[in-house]
Amino acid sequence: MKKHILEISGIQKSFNNRLLLSDIYLKLERGQIIGLFGRNGSGKSTLFKIIVGIIPVSDKSVFIDGISKNNLSVLLNEISYLCQNQIIPNNLSVFQAIRLAVDKQKVNILYDDDFLKSLLKQKIRNLSFGELRYLQIKLILSNDSKFVLLDEPFSGLSPRMIEAVFQLIKENSREKGIIITDHNYRKVIEIATDLQLLKNGKLQIINNEAELVQEGYLINPAIYKRF
Repeated sequence: MKKHILEISGIQKSFNNRLLLSDIYLKLERGQIIGLFGRNGSGKSTLFKIIVGIIPVSDKSVFIDGISKNNLSVLLNEISYLCQNQIIPNNLSVFQAIRLAVDKQKVNILYDDDFLKSLLKQKIRNLSFGELRYLQIKLILSNDSKFVLLDEPFSGLSPRMIEAVFQLIKENSREKGIIITDHNYRKVIEIATDLQLLKNGKLQIINNEAELVQEGYLINPAIYKRF
């Protein structure tokens, strides 16, 4: 089985004369789940948008299996991106959204999903935030892309949905390389094969939760024992 490799380099981005991302290099392989951490405003969502080409930068290089790929339409075929915004047209039903977004061989799997089968006739506009989020995740992970970027996939989900998405990400990592960022840091640590922290515009490798405390991303639990 071929081990697909995504390599991104040369990413730099400034906003309002503030350097947000500085010479970012990232490598992602099939079977790998990178847990990406960073405080609010550190540039995680911006980094994802730059990787897939939604936000242009001048010196970015993207290589997939050693081949340069910087065209937006090509990248979106190779790299799926779950953003924090609603991306499915409101006038569609859940049934229609699945049929349009997923290959025929996979549609029945989604139609029979425990969380979706009772919603098939519902319009997208009538779904709760959690139901919509779950549907988006299922559609994203059901396509044929080699890599997936997940921005806050656990946000707004019920505990049962979180566990279902957790298992779905694990299953998909056998075929894809995945980067996930989410405020539910314990779930990210639990599922990730590798951890990285975006701090001061740069990525750094993290080995465990204690290092996230040392780097100021998490508060030391010992502090709470004083109260």
